[in-house]
Amino acid sequence: MSDRYQGFVQTPIGQLLVKNLGLPSPTPLRRYEAGDPLVDGTVVVGGTGRLVESLPGVMDLLGIATTTSADAAEKYAGLVFDATGLTDAGQLGALREFFTPLLRSLQTCPRVVVLGTPPEQVTGSERVAQRALEGFTRSLGKEIGRGGTVQLVYVAEKAEGAVSSTLGFLLSPKSAYVSGQVIRIGTHGHEAAEVADWQQPLAGRVALVTGASRGIGEQIARVLHRDGATVVGLDVPQAASELQALMGELDGDHLTLDITAKDAPQRIARHLKEKHGGVDVVVHNAGITKDKKLANMDAARWDAVLNVNLVAPERISRELLDQGVVNDNGRIIGVASIAGIAGNVGQTNYAASKAGVIGLVDSLEDELSNGITVNAVAPGFIITQMTAAVPFATREVGQRLNAMSQGGLPVDVAETIAWYASPGSTAVSGNVVRVCGQMMLGA
Repeated sequence: MSDRYQGFVQTPIGQLLVKNLGLPSPTPLRRYEAGDPLVDGTVVVGGTGRLVESLPGVMDLLGIATTTSADAAEKYAGLVFDATGLTDAGQLGALREFFTPLLRSLQTCPRVVVLGTPPEQVTGSERVAQRALEGFTRSLGKEIGRGGTVQLVYVAEKAEGAVSSTLGFLLSPKSAYVSGQVIRIGTHGHEAAEVADWQQPLAGRVALVTGASRGIGEQIARVLHRDGATVVGLDVPQAASELQALMGELDGDHLTLDITAKDAPQRIARHLKEKHGGVDVVVHNAGITKDKKLANMDAARWDAVLNVNLVAPERISRELLDQGVVNDNGRIIGVASIAGIAGNVGQTNYAASKAGVIGLVDSLEDELSNGITVNAVAPGFIITQMTAAVPFATREVGQRLNAMSQGGLPVDVAETIAWYASPGSTAVSGNVVRVCGQMMLGA
C-alpha cells in the first residue's frame, strides 16, 4: 500500500497547499538496497570523550568517510558527537557549539548520533549531564526535518570497541524510520564479536522467523536472507502454500504449526536440532489483534491475543534455551509495539501482550550467557495489508502523528532486527527500539 498523501504533496499543487495551509510535508525516505554503500557522503565527527579518537577507524572499517573539520560550503551525510567527556551540566553547551553551525550543512535524510555514558554507571554531576542528552536528542529529532534521524547511544566503559554494528545501522538508510531512540551498548557485560563480512554478516547462521509468510514477517525473512542467513520460516498450516513459496525463493526451510499448541516449543526445538544443529537467531514475529473495548471483551478474544503474542514466545524461548538449541552468540528478538508503550483504545489485550514482550526482554537479559542477547523492536504505524483496512481518517492520523509525518514500511522493522541479529551486536542486549518515525505518543 502506498502513501497517496505523500505522493500528492510532491506535486506542484500539493506543495502550494502545504506552504499556504501549513500541512505536513513528509520527505521521501532513503532506504538501503543490497550493494549500496552504508553512507553516501561524509560524516562529521566531533567531541572530546573517550570514543572520539577511535571513531575514524571504526568508520573506515565500515567504509564510511569522516572528517573532523567541517567546511560550511559542503553538505554532509551525518554528524557524530562524542559526549562521553561531558561531566557536568555546565559543559552541555558543547552540544550547541558543535551542532548549530552544521545543521544547515546536511544532505536530505541525514543521520545524527550522540554517544554518551550510561547515566546509571556514573554519579553526581556527570550523571546529570549524561541524562540531559536524552532530552537533547529527542528534541533535535523532532526539529531536524527532511527525513533526518537523531539517536543517543550510551556506551558502557570497556565497550568502546563494540560500536561498529550500531553505528553502521544508525548512520545508514537501514535506520530510515528509527529516530529519537536511546540505545545501550555493553551494559550487560557482553563483548563484541568480529564480523567477517559486513555485507553478509549472517553467513553460516540459522534464523527462525515466526509468522514469516507475509507482511512484516516476510520482510524479516528476506532481509535476514540478504544478510546471509539460512531462514527457517514458521507459520500456521493455513499459510503453508505462501510460506513454502517464500522459503523456496529464499533457499530456506519451513515449519507449519500453531505456536500456541501445547507441544509447539518441543516440536520447534526438535526440528531445529535435527535439521540445522541449532539456531542462531530467533525472531518472535507472529502476532494477532482482536480489538474490542474492555467493557465488551470476551475471554476468547483476550486469551487468543495473549497466547499468540506473549505466552507462545515465552514458552518457545524457554524451551530453546533449556535444551541448548540457541547457539553461542545467539539472538532472541521480540516484536513488541508502540501500543505496548503508549496504549491504544480498544487494544487492552494487544497492548498487554506487547508490553509483556518488553517484560520478556527484561526477564531474560540478566539470565543469558555465552554471548546470547535478547532485544525487541516496537513498531509504530507500519504500512501493511492490515493497516490498509483501517478507516481513512484514522489511518491518516496514525501516519502523520510522528516526526517524519509518514508511516513506515515492513522493511524498516526488518532492518532493525537484522542489526540486532548481527554477530557484531553482541554487546547490544536488553534494548527495546521503537521503529516509529519518532511517534509523538509514548516515551
